[in-house]
Amino acid sequence: MIAPIERRIALPHLSLSAQVWGDEALPPLLALHGWLDNAGSFALLAPMLATRFRVIALELPGHGHSDHLAAGASYRYLDYVQTVLAAADALQLDRYSLLGHSLGAGIASLVATASPQRIERLWLIEGLGPLGDDGLHTLQRFRDAFVPRGGNAKPLRVFHSIAQAASARSMVSGLPAELAQPIVGRGLIEADGGWRWRSDPRLTRPSPVRLAESQIHALLRGIEAPTALLLARPAASYLPSAPMQTRAACVPSITISHMDGGHHLHLEHPAAVAAWIGTAT
Repeated sequence: MIAPIERRIALPHLSLSAQVWGDEALPPLLALHGWLDNAGSFALLAPMLATRFRVIALELPGHGHSDHLAAGASYRYLDYVQTVLAAADALQLDRYSLLGHSLGAGIASLVATASPQRIERLWLIEGLGPLGDDGLHTLQRFRDAFVPRGGNAKPLRVFHSIAQAASARSMVSGLPAELAQPIVGRGLIEADGGWRWRSDPRLTRPSPVRLAESQIHALLRGIEAPTALLLARPAASYLPSAPMQTRAACVPSITISHMDGGHHLHLEHPAAVAAWIGTAT
């Protein structure tokens, strides 16, 4: 299997990490991982794409080996969009394609909306736009986000082994431990007595405000690149089919495919996902 090249990307306010597969002369494909994942999410898929693309698996702030935000700062969805655009500038990507999974798919959707002239194609796995708000839980979510956490923060869990961490990740995500290994191995850092997650604990804090679903629809109408959306079958509870179909109908040029499996289709079925990307090229 092709080994990736580690890349560090310096931005004015922080430094990001990325793993890169493929020759520099190939068309660039910027890959964005899901929430609490990292570049290891693409460890099985990217080598299969590296003959056609220069795959750049960018690690979002607070994830993987990228910097955490400064003390007092918060992780906001729209800030991720700005960070990805800044990273593309730093990488000198005038025109590129995007591949996103889950959170990364939502971010990729908004990057394509914000900068349509730069996006060649858009591939989305298990996500189209950010989490929305129907108004039912707006007030409680807002209050929860501002509950003081100072001295009440739980100590970070320490795992005795990488295998134990992979097992814990598997229990939470439903992804088999052996398939979670690329994410887990990259997502740990040595600590006293074992290993702990290197991702920023603040990533688990709730967002005080989400975009209304009507706003998300308006933004998705701004996607100009040919778009392909891949959804797991059966649908996850947090990606119900009817709202996803409504969102997809907002995108001018989109094809929707389904694949049997769980949320991390690109780890469960990397060859099939690579073929899906090939047929949608």
